[in-house]
Amino acid sequence: MKLDPVLASALRKKEDLAASRDANVPSRGDASGLRSFLNAGFPTAYSQVGVSPDVTYESYEATAEDGARIPLRWYTRATDSPGSAVVYVHGGGMIAGTTEFYDPIVRHYVQSTGVPFLSVEYRLAPDVTGDASARDVMAALEWLILHAAALNIDPQRIAIMGDSGGGGIGAGAAILARDRRITIAAQILIFPMLDDRNTEPDPHIAPLLLERSMWTYEKNHTCWSAVLGEKLGTDDVSPYAAPARLEDFGGLPAAYIEVGTLDIFRDESILYALNLLRAGVQTELHVHPGAPHGHDWLAPTSPLAERWKADRARVIAGL
Repeated sequence: MKLDPVLASALRKKEDLAASRDANVPSRGDASGLRSFLNAGFPTAYSQVGVSPDVTYESYEATAEDGARIPLRWYTRATDSPGSAVVYVHGGGMIAGTTEFYDPIVRHYVQSTGVPFLSVEYRLAPDVTGDASARDVMAALEWLILHAAALNIDPQRIAIMGDSGGGGIGAGAAILARDRRITIAAQILIFPMLDDRNTEPDPHIAPLLLERSMWTYEKNHTCWSAVLGEKLGTDDVSPYAAPARLEDFGGLPAAYIEVGTLDIFRDESILYALNLLRAGVQTELHVHPGAPHGHDWLAPTSPLAERWKADRARVIAGL
């Protein structure tokens, strides 16, 4: 097992940059410190995304089940009106990230496909715990369905998309939607964080992980602890919070799942895809050789980037 050489070079530069800033990873269990560490890295991580000159957004709000206001950004390209839409759930290990940090990413998808995106400022752990973040995304989905006519959206053609922690939250929201008998056109899960039981380091992956610039098992434990508290690793964990805990995969929306061979979420992503397929759910799975977690924007002009850009754009445009 080895890293893709282009991605390895990009990771070393990222590691050196973090070291030059004395960006030390907080200790295990320090969710507040890890949030600050992750948030400090987002602007640099997405500095190579590029501009999307035809994309603008309008701000709205949804109301969560407990009455909290959930800020939304509705992104569109010029005068496009394809009828489909995507609810986007940003990454950040379920404890970090914002819609503002992900603004370049969402703009890229809208610019390249013409499909409008609703970016959700869901609440983060440990400020909220359990499945609260998935329920915030569910509130955003229900808001979009309610306003579908005004926004020229077909409510049967809405997908949920997310990466990393957002992929896990998005998958949880898709399960919640199924259980509420709300139709979702697709779930697009980019190296999703699905299983709180992922605590044993893979001997083929762990030696290659760089502490500052890659997603490690220590960071993963900190994040899941913030989400689940004392329930972490027990039998009392809802699949809305940790989707890998789901037993019945029947009736879930079609899925696109992408992960790298050197991502600590590799096995849980593959198993999730397999469980979907076994339940008769149309599923497309990509496992990229030599790719770590967060592989997409490490080298945006690499051959791998050309592949994932084309695949994601195809799936989004095909909604």
